[in-house]
Amino acid sequence: MLYILIVIVLTLVLWHLFVNYHKDARIFRKVPGTPDRFLFGNALEVYVPPDQLFDVRRALAKKFKGIYRIYVYPFRFLSIYNPEDIEIILSGMKFHEKSFLYEFIQPWLAEGLLLSKGAKWQQRRKILTPAFHFDILRQFHITMEENSKRLTETLADVSGETNIIPIISNYTLNTICETAMGTKLSEETSAAGVSYKNAILTLGQIFAQRFTKVYLFIHFLYNLSSFKTMQQKYIDIVQKFTADVIINRKKTFKKNDLDMSLAEAEDDGVYKKRKRAAFLDLLLAAESEGKIDTSGIQEEVDTFMFEGHDTTAAGLTFLTLMLANHQDAQQKVYEEMQGIFGDSTRTATTDDLSQMKYLELCIKETLRLYPPVHFVGRVLNETVKLSNYTIPAGTECLIHIFDLHRSESLYKNATAFEPERFLPENSVDRHPYAYIPFSAGPRNCIGKKFAMMEMKSAMSAVIRQYKLEPITKPEEVRFAGDLILRSIDPIYVKIVKRS
Repeated sequence: MLYILIVIVLTLVLWHLFVNYHKDARIFRKVPGTPDRFLFGNALEVYVPPDQLFDVRRALAKKFKGIYRIYVYPFRFLSIYNPEDIEIILSGMKFHEKSFLYEFIQPWLAEGLLLSKGAKWQQRRKILTPAFHFDILRQFHITMEENSKRLTETLADVSGETNIIPIISNYTLNTICETAMGTKLSEETSAAGVSYKNAILTLGQIFAQRFTKVYLFIHFLYNLSSFKTMQQKYIDIVQKFTADVIINRKKTFKKNDLDMSLAEAEDDGVYKKRKRAAFLDLLLAAESEGKIDTSGIQEEVDTFMFEGHDTTAAGLTFLTLMLANHQDAQQKVYEEMQGIFGDSTRTATTDDLSQMKYLELCIKETLRLYPPVHFVGRVLNETVKLSNYTIPAGTECLIHIFDLHRSESLYKNATAFEPERFLPENSVDRHPYAYIPFSAGPRNCIGKKFAMMEMKSAMSAVIRQYKLEPITKPEEVRFAGDLILRSIDPIYVKIVKRS
């Protein structure tokens, strides 16, 4: 018995020495981090319930200055949230490959634009970029305004304390379907849309569970767990919805014999022959030219439906929260609307949207405080120097946008809502990578102009007709450890009709 005990102890000691003192481990452990525990490394730091994961990450960000590490053999995670290091990682294509953590959502999004790499990513980006040319976005403006009008009609039917999260999520889902996908949700598909949104929320909770349980990083162990079965159930719901969207648009595409040749762009970049170059239409055109297959269309639609509706919904939700809790800013937005529209009830034009300068400041400040995509991850495929530390190749680099945006070294009174900090005269000295709500570099968000237009359209319509009064306070919001920055609890606002 004693012999067996000695063998076990020696084995554990040798394993500990191997895990923590091989060359890359010695180099990596020079980066600041929490104390390493025998065998477990830093695993226990993140082994918490998913609803506490975000708080743990915030505590670590406050403890360390712009960089820290989590080491759980064989995984090396480097967290950075200072603009100098972030620029090194995001500014070029050297570190364009996404972290292996994104493999957790690969069964859902496959190799769409978010997860693909190399030549495939470049080809897909080239196919899809024309869908977000400003001249094309202008054509979707009427649809956005129609949906914004329906949003204000929905708010007319609510009273008292209103949870704005589902209302705004409905708006963004309808908008993305009718613009980028060219498919209007009927009563039947609206019910399917509810299932779609609920499935996405559940998938986010499943992914959060996996983030906090390091042993589930191993695909074999995860596939044996109940989470795998549950995940597939909800992926099937999500993909059934997007598959129906594709089928419906294909019928229209063939019925109208739409000429969507990818070679229609003029030399000046204006898409003159295209009347309605929807995101999905471009994919269908690419399919007809043999540049993408049916599964490729599915993965791109899954990707953009998720990113295009869920992230914008998060941004609008927090914008509503901010304006409700900052009456002075809301009043300035209302006065700006009065200056543009007067007593007219007409819908906004794209020229009107361009005049909404103060509303744009409020949107930018909201996205600083509450970036919907609050972190991105990259694989460091070669050794790199960050914050004067040598980081070995193979390290997973997590860029914490939330903590970057709330750094006191970059933003005075960083947690305060101050839209004026984005006035041109107040932004001249800001590091170009100090504000990245849509990421940055070659892999930045392809739909950022679309999102800004949608948020302006929705909020301008709401503020013209309603006053937002606070119920939920910003300090009461608890964040989920999810892919998208979202509140664990409902966010309540009082909607008051303007006289």
